[in-house]
Amino acid sequence: MGVVSTISEQVAQMHLARASEPVDEGMAAGPEQAEMAAGGLPAGVAEVGMTVPDVEMLDVHGSPTTLYQATAGRTTVVVFYRGTWCPYCNIALATYKSQLHPQLTQRGVELVALSPQRPDGSLSMQEKNDIAFTVLSDPGNTLARHLGILTQPSEDARAAQLRFGLDLTAVNADGTIDLPMPTTVILDNEHVLRWIDVHPDYRTRTEPNQILGALDHLGRLTNPRIPDQDS
Repeated sequence: MGVVSTISEQVAQMHLARASEPVDEGMAAGPEQAEMAAGGLPAGVAEVGMTVPDVEMLDVHGSPTTLYQATAGRTTVVVFYRGTWCPYCNIALATYKSQLHPQLTQRGVELVALSPQRPDGSLSMQEKNDIAFTVLSDPGNTLARHLGILTQPSEDARAAQLRFGLDLTAVNADGTIDLPMPTTVILDNEHVLRWIDVHPDYRTRTEPNQILGALDHLGRLTNPRIPDQDS
């Protein structure tokens, strides 16, 4: 059996390993998840070409910062995740750390991960996964709301979360139960949205090769002399 490397392979392996265990708060995907996935993108999702505004955020230590400060005037991959309590998020961010971040660094591209959780939760995520890229808290889901990717757990999912001890009003920085759909965007150095991949079903995520492929494609559009990666 080959080495498990993609996010989807790791998620499948996790599901097999936990098949005989009770469903925990991070995996309580109700029927609404399948329905949302089948329904495609929700109305109002941001379109390529829009300029993303600067948004006030908090770093892992609770110090104020902004989106523009975090992107440092560079092309940036921004990843939205639900929180440190979500096993799918942990798999995705650990994979981005090992497979994506080194290649982005070689290309001079920033990587920023955002969630609505309190800064101490972001710090826990960064420390637990030994993450070298920037992890920020977006109190109030300001950027997620602006991009049209904000959602809430259903009443059934919310009840399941509470049974397992997860109270989003205590976890999220603004005391709400709002969550971003897992989403990856690419912003250019002028903060223009160049690529977006939204996952209404939070059990799936953008794979590193998809992000790198999108960057390669965008690079060829802006500089036709850039060769294909495998040429």
